[in-house]
Amino acid sequence: MRVTTAFNKMVGLPGASVATVTFGPDGLVLGLRRRTGRPVCACGRRGTGVYDRSVRRWRHLDWGVSKLWLEAEIRRLDCRRCGRVRTEQVPWARPRARHSRDFEDVVAWLAQHTDKTTIAALLRSSWQTIDAIVGRVVGERLNSARLEGLLRIGVDEVSFRKGHRYLTVVADHDQGGRVVWAGEGRNAQVLEAFYDELGPAGCAGLQAISLDLGGPYHKATNAKAPHVRQCADPFHVIKLANEAIDKTRRMAWNQARAQPTLTRGRGRPRNDAPPPPRNQPRWVKHSRWALVKDPVALKPSQLDVLHELRRSGSVLYRCWQLKEGLRDLYRLADPADAPAHLQWWLQWACRCRIPAFVTLAKTVRANRERILAAVELGLSNSKLEGINSKIRLINHRGYGHHSAAAIIAMIYLCCGGITVHLPTER
Repeated sequence: MRVTTAFNKMVGLPGASVATVTFGPDGLVLGLRRRTGRPVCACGRRGTGVYDRSVRRWRHLDWGVSKLWLEAEIRRLDCRRCGRVRTEQVPWARPRARHSRDFEDVVAWLAQHTDKTTIAALLRSSWQTIDAIVGRVVGERLNSARLEGLLRIGVDEVSFRKGHRYLTVVADHDQGGRVVWAGEGRNAQVLEAFYDELGPAGCAGLQAISLDLGGPYHKATNAKAPHVRQCADPFHVIKLANEAIDKTRRMAWNQARAQPTLTRGRGRPRNDAPPPPRNQPRWVKHSRWALVKDPVALKPSQLDVLHELRRSGSVLYRCWQLKEGLRDLYRLADPADAPAHLQWWLQWACRCRIPAFVTLAKTVRANRERILAAVELGLSNSKLEGINSKIRLINHRGYGHHSAAAIIAMIYLCCGGITVHLPTER
């Protein structure tokens, strides 16, 4: 068997065949013979005339311990659609790339599983090259079809760098939390950019959106898609109740510290002497987890703390009751009972004379419709929180990213539903 025939079978390049095999200082070089045909522009239009010709090399997958290069003549054409002279598109490489499709697909597949520094060391390339390849693969696979047919979406922010650098992430609830859009920042203008890219027809098709209780996303949705039902994330609602408990607990701690402390007399106590007095401020300080945890997950010692608070008529026990009453809103068997339950809780919180919960009641009343919409539709940002954890993992395994564009490309590659097939899977 001829050497060129063997490499044709092993490499399997579309649109060309191996004509020569040479060993150079950079590795193994395969000279390609193009099949006849008119040049094709990157925009997809076939040209009729050739502007000029040149020889170009593309890096391919390594052959053993040697680097493998593809070398072929490439033409430039005067594209009437683009209105300028452009380089023709070759079937074995992406436009403006100096690496073959097989090489870039392997890089993209590895980027979904490990950091770019490891990939650069494995494939003997630079970190910047790996970053550019990821951008090209994502740019080819990412199209406007991902924004079609959106009905229920979720919006949340995630930090990607020190100095309060945030990203806004939009995910599709009906596609398992697939990321459909990401942008730098967490203000109203960023989410408005998503709605502008979605277009009037796409915004009209939206039915519901889950978000936190912050103002920017609420403002952008009211401006661009006022008909969409906004659902307040239950986690953020209960988080406000836990913060109200913490404020009241600190107030109770300060009151306990102001009380005179009973100390035991000097000398060794008698055998029938009562136990030493309890350090009340310290006991109140360490009651936090008994108050904020789910009752099902409480330890016996934490249950004892709750029983002690109930017997003593502590204000902290009433705080715990208010918090659990608000959580019961999301445990209702019939969502139709949610308006009456929330109205009952608001009346109770307004009359409780606990400043932190009176303030919380005002916040809940201001977001009443969004809270009830979340209960009725069963929407939350739980999928977004899982995606944010994955984004932080992607950022940490790469030891941070130098720009928002780099981390956004990785988000689309790993969380955007992009499937990369290895050359061995074709």
